[in-house]
Amino acid sequence: MKIGYYQFRPLFGKTEKNLEKVITALESVGNNTDLIVLPELAFTGYYFKDRKELMDLAEDPADSRTLKALKVLCKSNDLYIVTGFAERSGDKVFNSAILIGPDGIEHIYRKLHLFNEEKNTFDPGDIPLSIQKVKGVRIGMMVCFDWAFPEVTRSLALQGAQIICHPSNLVLTFCQQAMLTRCLENRVFAITTNRFGADKRPQGELRFTGKSQIVAPGGLLVHRANSQKNEIFITEIDPSEAQNKSITPLNDILSDRRPDCYDALFKDK
Repeated sequence: MKIGYYQFRPLFGKTEKNLEKVITALESVGNNTDLIVLPELAFTGYYFKDRKELMDLAEDPADSRTLKALKVLCKSNDLYIVTGFAERSGDKVFNSAILIGPDGIEHIYRKLHLFNEEKNTFDPGDIPLSIQKVKGVRIGMMVCFDWAFPEVTRSLALQGAQIICHPSNLVLTFCQQAMLTRCLENRVFAITTNRFGADKRPQGELRFTGKSQIVAPGGLLVHRANSQKNEIFITEIDPSEAQNKSITPLNDILSDRRPDCYDALFKDK
């Protein structure tokens, strides 16, 4: 299976320009790729000054020019895309990731763990973690700060995920290395697609770290991007490697678990 990412710098509020940039970049990939992951909030930018500004830029998936264009791209190239986007749903708005394929929208995941000032603008995710199939391969989706909660990756791994698709707008410096550990402790592939550049807004400035990456089971770094550079990276993997959960000949990271001893995980704080 050929998987990859597109790291770029979205311009805040310039949805059409960002869409044009993505379409142009991915058309150059042609039908030579099965699955590609884009950053979190890839078309709107990230640093919203208030909820009204976010609502004005967010889109309903049922009537979204952005998603319609991505559907056409996927259909014409037999491609699957996972991208972050600002999802408007009635009077709510979510920091979401969407899986689009040749037949259209396959699944939407809404970010469970909101980071810092996101709590002032977004609603927390309300869709359970689940697995989707892309050309017979089981994928799971998470968004950015979900990396800080090992329960997310483990939950997806327990459901059989082979590849974790991870749209991100990272400003902290920990995630890239942490995802090596997530892939070690769950023996899955992970595509973390970050943006670079900065959102300079009235309330301040946020700078993003780039360094998008693909990690293989066992925590092996396949490739990591430059911190401040456009990059499309495609590589071929064998997803079946993620079915081998052995750490040693006598240790399986999933079957060796002791859920009866983890009561604290299931208690209210």
